[in-house]
Amino acid sequence: MCIALWGYTCKAQIIKEECITVYDSVRERKIPFAIYYDTSIPRGIVIFNHGYTKNYGGSYKSYKKLNKKIASLGYYVISIQHELPTDELLAMEGNLYLTRMPNWKRGVENITFIRKELMKLKPELPWNNLIIAGHSNGGDMTMLYAREYPEQITKAISLDNRRMPIPRTSKPEIYYLKAYDFPADEGVLPTPEEEKKFDIHIIKFPTIKHNGMGDQELVIECVENILK
Repeated sequence: MCIALWGYTCKAQIIKEECITVYDSVRERKIPFAIYYDTSIPRGIVIFNHGYTKNYGGSYKSYKKLNKKIASLGYYVISIQHELPTDELLAMEGNLYLTRMPNWKRGVENITFIRKELMKLKPELPWNNLIIAGHSNGGDMTMLYAREYPEQITKAISLDNRRMPIPRTSKPEIYYLKAYDFPADEGVLPTPEEEKKFDIHIIKFPTIKHNGMGDQELVIECVENILK
C-alpha cells in the first residue's frame, strides 16, 4: 500500500490518497484502486472509472486533479484500475457496442467486487449515496452499471462516453458531459423528447476536446456543481 498526502489552500483540509490492490479469487484477478478522502464524515461515495490507455496500467491514478476536487467536497472517492497489462486490448473494429461489451462487463464486475468488499470493510460509509462516474470507455462502463444496477446508485456521470447508450430513466439521475470534437454513436444520446421526459442532463462544452477532459477546469467545475 502506498500513501501520499496533498494539502489544499484551506489549511483545515488535507486530502489523503491510498493506493491499494485487492484480489478477486473467483475471477483470479488483481484489482488496483485508489481512494481519496479527508478526515470528515463523508456525504457520499463516488466510484470513478478511467478512460482507456492501451492496458499500460496506472490509469486509475491519472484523474487525481478531478478526484481530489471531488474528495474536497466531502466525498469518499474510489478510482478503479480496469485494464491490466495481461488483458486483451480494447476492440477497435466491428460493431463496437458488441466488441467492447466484454471490457465493459469486466469493468462492472470490478465495480461490483470493490463495492461489496468495501461495504464489508467500511460499513460506516454512506453507501445509500453512491455515485458512479467515468470518462470515455470508463463512461461506457458507468452507463452499463447504471443500466444494470439502478437501485444501487443515486447519480451516474459520464464524461463523454460514446458507445454505451445512456439509460432512458429518471432514476438514477443521469448527467452527460459532452466534448465537441467526436460524435457519439447513434442511439447513445437521448432524443430531446427523452431528455425532457427522464430529466437527463446533457451538458455541452463547445471548446473542450474528448481527450483529457478530466484535467479541464470547466469540466471539473461542472462535476463540482453536480455534486454540491
